Amino acid sequence: MVVRMRRNRSQTAKRRSHHAIAGARLAKCECGALRVPHRACPECGKYNGKIVIDVVARAKRDARRATRKQKELRASGQSSETKEKEEVAAK
Repeated sequence: MVVRMRRNRSQTAKRRSHHAIAGARLAKCECGALRVPHRACPECGKYNGKIVIDVVARAKRDARRATRKQKELRASGQSSETKEKEEVAAK
């Protein structure tokens, strides 16, 4: 059975022309960086004039994690530095 008031392809395409994804709207932070509205700034950690994220502590934590991961990789022999040293030694 066919739908009586079927829309043709051009009408469907015209309706869907508004379904395109729009770019993210961004607001400017006090520090000058662009951020998503109603979210804390990833650069300075401020929201509504108050510091809500300790950016320095986060950077320190990420650095500690990276060094710990490198140590684990070296211990297991999977790090890229170990492979490079082996290649140089082989030559």
